[in-house]
Amino acid sequence: MKNKLKVGIVGCGAIGSYLAKTLVDKFNRKAKLSAIFDIQREKSKSLEDKLGKKNLCTLNLEDLILKSDLVIEATQAASSYAIAKSSLSLGRHIMVMSVGGILKNFFELEKLARDNKVKLIIPSGAICGIDGLKALVLSKIKKVLLSTYKPPLAFKDNPYLLRKKINLEKIKKETLIFKGDALKAIKFFPQNINICATLSIVLGNPKKVKVKIFASPYIDKNIHELEVESNAGRIFVRCENLVCPENPKTSYLAVLSAVSCLKDFIQSFKIGT
Repeated sequence: MKNKLKVGIVGCGAIGSYLAKTLVDKFNRKAKLSAIFDIQREKSKSLEDKLGKKNLCTLNLEDLILKSDLVIEATQAASSYAIAKSSLSLGRHIMVMSVGGILKNFFELEKLARDNKVKLIIPSGAICGIDGLKALVLSKIKKVLLSTYKPPLAFKDNPYLLRKKINLEKIKKETLIFKGDALKAIKFFPQNINICATLSIVLGNPKKVKVKIFASPYIDKNIHELEVESNAGRIFVRCENLVCPENPKTSYLAVLSAVSCLKDFIQSFKIGT
């Protein structure tokens, strides 16, 4: 196929590596992995070797962006805003995985995408129900509550819990470790709670998204419950996600959601809201 979509991936961890392999193995008829970049050079070189490809590694972010039509950010919240802004400024589409990092600057990025006639893409991530919420926002929303349950060690080395002197190894029953709005949840749990950032963007106000986070020794999955009440009806969704084999802080569904989002971008039709 001529004019294949050129895709560059920033971040060669669990999600970036999975997406790179999927592009090479399954989407190669319509898309091409054009470049990969990671600030830890050895990660991008290792991924290049595993893929059996040459000349994929770039020395800097700008080089990757210039080689791509679509950039996929698969890094961390502290980096996602800068990556998105650079990509959009250079007229490239951007898919953001670390949504918490762009929440405060979302409208700036949305305007930048509109001005440069490109897309800012956010996958649904580790939860179902985003399509329903997008529709219900057109009515009157009364309540949005996200309750997240994860094994205690999924929160290992979290600075907020360390300050609170919460010993995760001593948790023997289901324990509420955080309650607040989406902004605070993202601030204190940037590696665990991208979902509430996505919900906030859909809703248009992160303070209206209430979040509860539980550490539970009884489970070996990442569980998310979304409750939405509006004058058009009520939604309750529960997702019991297996963790990504390469990264226990990431739900496998979040990785597959990114693959599905990429597939939607490549193909000529779209299903769902």
